[in-house]
Amino acid sequence: MAEEIRASHILVKTKDEADKLYEEIKAGKDFAEVASEVSLCPSGQAGGDLGYFGKGMMVKPFEDAAFALEKGELSKPVETQFGWHLILLTDK
Repeated sequence: MAEEIRASHILVKTKDEADKLYEEIKAGKDFAEVASEVSLCPSGQAGGDLGYFGKGMMVKPFEDAAFALEKGELSKPVETQFGWHLILLTDK
C-alpha cells in the first residue's frame, strides 16, 4: 500500500512572511492558531489540516517537502505556484 501522510500547512504570499511565521512557530506559537489567523488556504479554518494524502495528490515541491518530514516536524518555507507554505507533518 502506498504511503500516506497527514499534514497541516499555512499558505502566505511572500517568503518574508513565511520566514517570520516559521520563527514564531519555532519559538512556541501555536501552528493551528497561526494557520486560522493568516493562511490564505481554506484549510486555515481547520488549523491548516489537509487530512491524509498520498504521493501524486499535491504539487511536487509541496509533496517533496511534506514526505521528507518526520512526524511533528515543521518545514522551512516551501514555494509553489500558490505561494509560500509552512508544512507541519502530523502523522505518518
